[in-house]
Amino acid sequence: MKRRDFIKVTGIGVAGAATIAAPAIAQSMPEIKWRMTTSWPKSLDTLHGGAEMMAKVVGEATDNKFQIQTFAAGEIVPGLQVLDAVQNGTVEMGHTASYYYFGKDATFTFGSSIPFGPNSRLNQAWYMLGGGKEVLNEFYKSYNVTSLLAGNTGCQMGGWFRKEITTVDDLKGLKFRIGGFAGRVLQKLGCVPQQLAGGDIYPALEKGTIDAAEWVGPYDDEKLGFYKVAPHYYYPGWWEGGPMLLAIVNLDKWNALPKYYQSALEQAGHYANNWMMAKYDAQNPTALRKLLASGTKLHAFPPAVMEASFKAAKELHSEVSATNANFKRVYDSLTAFSNNGYQWFQVAEVGYDNFMARHSQS
Repeated sequence: MKRRDFIKVTGIGVAGAATIAAPAIAQSMPEIKWRMTTSWPKSLDTLHGGAEMMAKVVGEATDNKFQIQTFAAGEIVPGLQVLDAVQNGTVEMGHTASYYYFGKDATFTFGSSIPFGPNSRLNQAWYMLGGGKEVLNEFYKSYNVTSLLAGNTGCQMGGWFRKEITTVDDLKGLKFRIGGFAGRVLQKLGCVPQQLAGGDIYPALEKGTIDAAEWVGPYDDEKLGFYKVAPHYYYPGWWEGGPMLLAIVNLDKWNALPKYYQSALEQAGHYANNWMMAKYDAQNPTALRKLLASGTKLHAFPPAVMEASFKAAKELHSEVSATNANFKRVYDSLTAFSNNGYQWFQVAEVGYDNFMARHSQS
């Protein structure tokens, strides 16, 4: 039978085949509904928005057979209890910063950013292709969760201070809201670190419960209003040179997912990761200009403060590595990868960026 006659008899062409195949595939996919709680208030449309983007992409990729409903911090559990909620199965997954849970084990800091760790590109490259995902998920397994890449803020700012920081001594006794492991570094310099969820920072800063606070960068910081109660804005946030945000998934729920849904969820996380970095790069410049126009005073941390912080961080890394095998394993992996990466960056990237930065001001 000729091909043309076959098509006439069966009524199936290429388009017809696709029409028949698609419903068959869709019918074979189970309907699954998950809940994802985040560490972010809804007002932060880039952080919480990254979680919403991830859920949206999963739904579109599965013809809405796999639906994920997102919940902001406080709607199911507080922002700093996302890991616990996922671990015990209260929700199937969460969107958070791993370093919030360093009190359980210092190794949690690596899923976000370690003080004086790599920039966003190197952190991402380590996670994806440098063994980072494997070594982290081996650690996370003992907490009954696994991780997926789901965001990055780029290098963050150093935070908002009521008073100027001109010497290392100015850090002594300073009550500073700072997330994760970095607080232990600053303790070595006399700071009194405080860990607060995003929505709790402004009232603490306004009431004087804390003297300074760091969050992310101009776009989010402007939304949270810190400039109204602390005029001095410092850079860089050496504790977060390129912090990853992860989707953490209950391990039992992950293992029970069909492979197609696992792939859809992982790819949605990568999309959210790229979207988040692009949005911060697009919004931060305008937000910084607005902050400066409103009276914000922009400062670089003094070199002496940077050097003292670097020394304290390296001391802490060595101390923890000596007593925590998990921390040492991940630290050695990340450090070897990023040191090699920075040697390459100095060849082309740094020189080019410095040249373009100078000429963009002319």
